[in-house]
Amino acid sequence: AVLKEAVKRFPWLANVTLYGCLFAGGDLAHQLMAQKERIDWSHTRNVAIVAISFHGNFNYFWLRALERRFPGKSVGMVFRKLLLDQSFASPLATSVFYTDWTDVLAIHAVSELCADAAVHANGLHGLLRLPLGHLPLLLPAERRW
Repeated sequence: AVLKEAVKRFPWLANVTLYGCLFAGGDLAHQLMAQKERIDWSHTRNVAIVAISFHGNFNYFWLRALERRFPGKSVGMVFRKLLLDQSFASPLATSVFYTDWTDVLAIHAVSELCADAAVHANGLHGLLRLPLGHLPLLLPAERRW
């Protein structure tokens, strides 16, 4: 009951904290599933910082604005919100998520990336974090359905 009241009283703080925990937890789970010998805590910290500083704030205000502009749960309203979210917010959030890959991609051609990078970019971890509408654009041609 106390946690529920705190979330209602401080929705922004709850949202930003939840995003940070989910992204950091996802990065940690990925590292554990990739069976790395040592967990890279600095990478997990960086993922959490991006999630707290950008993703949590952006999604809180973006989704609140969508709900205020298009109130309701009818099929038409949900479709409008989904279309706007997938065409505007998702590409922006996806590009911010991959900012830590820009140095790797700037130095090497995609075909020269190490096997770990390919697994990370094309693996289940990457797929779960990307909006479904953008998957055909991000997967190599041989992996498309």
